[in-house]
Amino acid sequence: MFASHTLYTDRFLLRQFHPNDLASVFKGLSHPDVIRYYGVSYSSLEETHDQLTWFNDLQKNEAGIWWAICDKGNHKFYGAIGFNDLSKIDKKAEIGFWLLPEYWGTGIIKEAANPVCDYAFEKLSLRKIEAMVETENENSKKILRKLGFDYQETMKNCEIKNDRFISLAIYAKLKNDNMT
Repeated sequence: MFASHTLYTDRFLLRQFHPNDLASVFKGLSHPDVIRYYGVSYSSLEETHDQLTWFNDLQKNEAGIWWAICDKGNHKFYGAIGFNDLSKIDKKAEIGFWLLPEYWGTGIIKEAANPVCDYAFEKLSLRKIEAMVETENENSKKILRKLGFDYQETMKNCEIKNDRFISLAIYAKLKNDNMT
């Protein structure tokens, strides 16, 4: 079910992570603008190994799958997109994504998310993809709406981040029953 799977869009190659991605993942997950609304951050390359291990373990345990988003031609690293908290019983998973800030606003996530969602519905047989977004993260909420995710509800003061309570908006996309 979770064999390595490469996806392609017009501009991008979405591939599994490998050890050579360590510096790029660290660059993203240590950048203040990226981690402002992201649940994970690292302060050293050594710590960032944990993220690569997490990507690998998710797939090995069939609990999710994440892709590195790269340029189709020169393989330049832009960010990451994928699923975690996959439930085979409930046929759902949570989507997440992040980009290096210099690529924000260029349509990368919108283009990458479509084949990723198709993969979830067609290859993983999911019926629902959820997204948990910090309520202050207007950019991610806007992208999710463009991708056809519907707002479900807000869980108020449900997590503590940086010593303060945060609220999470829940978005969901359901499998279109007309999909093959």
